[in-house]
Amino acid sequence: MAAWVWILIAIVVVVVIALVAFGVTRRRSSTLRQRFGPEYDRTVEAREDRRAAETELRAREKQRARFTVKPLPEAVRLRFASEWREVQERFVDQPSQAVAAADTLVTRVMHERGYPTEQFEAQAGVVSVDHPDVVENYRFGHAIWQRSQTEETSTEDLREALLRYRSLFEELLRQDGGNTAGTTADQARAANADADESEAGESGTLAGPADPDMD
Repeated sequence: MAAWVWILIAIVVVVVIALVAFGVTRRRSSTLRQRFGPEYDRTVEAREDRRAAETELRAREKQRARFTVKPLPEAVRLRFASEWREVQERFVDQPSQAVAAADTLVTRVMHERGYPTEQFEAQAGVVSVDHPDVVENYRFGHAIWQRSQTEETSTEDLREALLRYRSLFEELLRQDGGNTAGTTADQARAANADADESEAGESGTLAGPADPDMD
């Protein structure tokens, strides 16, 4: 066979391999973008390099696979929901302390479900795999809480922090398997209704989404 034929074959093989590699890369990027949503874009922007960002996101997936994240027992979910209502009521008179309590409560819920809670960035990274739409809210709320420890923060900033914490709290309390018993679900709805009435009756209380739907 002539030498030019071998050269042509080699070129074709290289092109095919390049196309396959390009296709695989695009599929991986598409899968990560679909899974992480806004967190994908935030990570790419933060790293200023798509490949490095995708490497980080895949590392988070591997880290998440190391943990067994379980749904909360119904009694525990109801207890946490009650504690959150107490945090919101506390905000009226003690906004800074309420935000600190919200940070602690969210961390406790994470621990109860099986997420790592030793370091904040590790927490946020692992949680982002399951809750990519609200993990940035968690970062935002935590940043305000940290700032409030060393400098003056406005009540409006603290209100925003509490609402941001609340978005993740609701996600963490949501029942994964949908196996909530009817009676306990009714209890939860009643508790939420009481909380809404309490909020409506207090001047200066938080405005925001309804309390966690325990259905």
